[in-house]
Amino acid sequence: MRLTLVPPSDPSSYPFVHGIRPRFCETDAMGIIHHAAYLPYLEEARVAYLRHLGHPYDQVRAGGVDFAVLEVLVRYRLPVRFDEDLQVSLVVGDRTRTSFQMAYLLTVDGAVRASAVTVHGAVDARGRPRRLPEWVSTLDPGASPTAR
Repeated sequence: MRLTLVPPSDPSSYPFVHGIRPRFCETDAMGIIHHAAYLPYLEEARVAYLRHLGHPYDQVRAGGVDFAVLEVLVRYRLPVRFDEDLQVSLVVGDRTRTSFQMAYLLTVDGAVRASAVTVHGAVDARGRPRRLPEWVSTLDPGASPTAR
């Protein structure tokens, strides 16, 4: 699967929102959050979403599957600064038997700061491809409740 999902720019298009307070140690020499800090924000929101759905990632892994990151695209629009109330919204997108995509919208006070897409492949403990768990392949992105 190649990245095909275009992140919606409307926050109401996302069924899940996770709040993050960027730390001072994540700032760069210009006093803004370093671009590399965004990937852990995406991961934190993704793990919170799985937990919210009743599938904590440690239980997913105990079931014999990992969701390896195959691709990442981040579009930076405006800087994020230390201690801002960053909202990371996400939605599940295209799925195949072995992979899925997620779109993210990062906002502060309603202003879009960045958007992103991650592509994940289901793998076993040895890193070999495997089918997605049934609950992932049947997720209805619009049906998941919003968490704040």
